[in-house]
Amino acid sequence: MHRARRRRPALTVTTEEFSGLVRQALDGLPRDYARIMKNVAVMVEEEPPRDVLDELGLESEDDLLGLYSGPGADDETFFDPGGQLPARIAIYRGPILRLCHTADEVVREVRDTVVHEIGHYFGLDDDEMPY
Repeated sequence: MHRARRRRPALTVTTEEFSGLVRQALDGLPRDYARIMKNVAVMVEEEPPRDVLDELGLESEDDLLGLYSGPGADDETFFDPGGQLPARIAIYRGPILRLCHTADEVVREVRDTVVHEIGHYFGLDDDEMPY
């Protein structure tokens, strides 16, 4: 007999609480990194947009926990033309909550996802991340 796999209900972490976890992860950065991160917009979004998933070749919104977009830290100079969008990190609340089983896992996953996306800002590829 084949049973359909039921999706586990997401943990209850409000948007405000989740945003606080993202701020906590940013506040925990070493001072030098925190200073550089002032040039990066970090946003909490509920789900990754479908067009982003399609562009990355991902089938499920659960396959993307965060996304970095924009110029890297080494690409920014004083002489950059005005009017371009700043570097941006999106942290996706829904996929992280569906992935985690406990509140401690949520804290850890938010921190790891924030650090991972910051790594992209500094030019690291997925296989070069420090964990």
